[in-house]
Amino acid sequence: MAARFAHRVAEAQRAMTQVNCDILVVTNRENLIYFTGVTQMECLAVLIAKDGEACAVALWLDADYIREQSGLDTHAYFFPRQSLGEKIVECIKAFGFSEPSIGFERYFVDFAVYDALRSNFPEKNFKGVGELFYKLRSVKDSEEVAKIRIAAKAASKGMEAAMKAVRPDVTELDVLAEAEYAMLKAGSGGSSFRPQVVSGDRTLLAHPMASNKVIKPGEVVVVHLGATYEGYCAKMARTAAVGAIPDAQRNVHSLLICALEQAEATLRPGASSGEVDAAARAVIEKAGYGKSYLESVGYGVGLRQSEFYPIIGRGRTEIIEAGMVIDLLLPTIYRKGIGGPRVTDVIHVGQNENEVLTVYPRSLVEI
Repeated sequence: MAARFAHRVAEAQRAMTQVNCDILVVTNRENLIYFTGVTQMECLAVLIAKDGEACAVALWLDADYIREQSGLDTHAYFFPRQSLGEKIVECIKAFGFSEPSIGFERYFVDFAVYDALRSNFPEKNFKGVGELFYKLRSVKDSEEVAKIRIAAKAASKGMEAAMKAVRPDVTELDVLAEAEYAMLKAGSGGSSFRPQVVSGDRTLLAHPMASNKVIKPGEVVVVHLGATYEGYCAKMARTAAVGAIPDAQRNVHSLLICALEQAEATLRPGASSGEVDAAARAVIEKAGYGKSYLESVGYGVGLRQSEFYPIIGRGRTEIIEAGMVIDLLLPTIYRKGIGGPRVTDVIHVGQNENEVLTVYPRSLVEI
């Protein structure tokens, strides 16, 4: 097993003792990449017991590949004669457990897998340990940062193409098509979330996506893109003004850049997430928009575009560490007529100085 993956398993085992967990059942794609380095997979699980070696469970067609790529002891199951869930149960019993405390990730366990586990082990001992995984993944090694950097360069290429495509009478999807093509040409493995090219009042939606809406003069257009490289994500948002827009809306954009700069200056090892948020929030509140602003302004970035450790938000206590990768500044001012502009960058936290990975001018793009 590669040293970096063995180290990650060992760190997971140390964390398991703190939450009284005997075994982790890993089926989420992001965590599978984290513990194996494999991105070409389906029907796979990794089992991490609190003591001893981790193992993988894979479809027999993929077992040799998973073993070679990950270095994990890999147990094959022959579908449909045996299911993934049944093989996981068999392996857990081989570890010597009869009533284990089983830890699950934050998202989506296949019901057939869960049903096999509860049919063989006491369901009262099952627990959600999603934060354990996010904490493990929060500090990136140099190889992870290098992959995020490549994804960020692809996202920047997409932003350049998108802004060249923004003009009246084209649709949001027209702009997105140019951005997506540019990111793929730059090496992206695909978007890390539903990409957003949104215009007019749609910029105030919490989770919009590009549509067939036609861009009109006098509107702002928010372009929020994500790219990936070998599973690792980067994202960025910029805003364009199509012709004349209200001065108040233009001022909101400048205000958000100022808030981002203050948050970025506070984003240092030893600072709390709440302190970073407060630096941005002070700018917003001084301008009188505090009640029109969200409770969180950023998240960790890595194998997901928004990871849940750390969360940069009001009163949060997570401590920023060198090696974290954070996105700032997600929200806009949610006030009709003047809100809508957004600016977001992905930042690698350094011991002495930070590196903004998503390189594209933050200023309002004039169309």
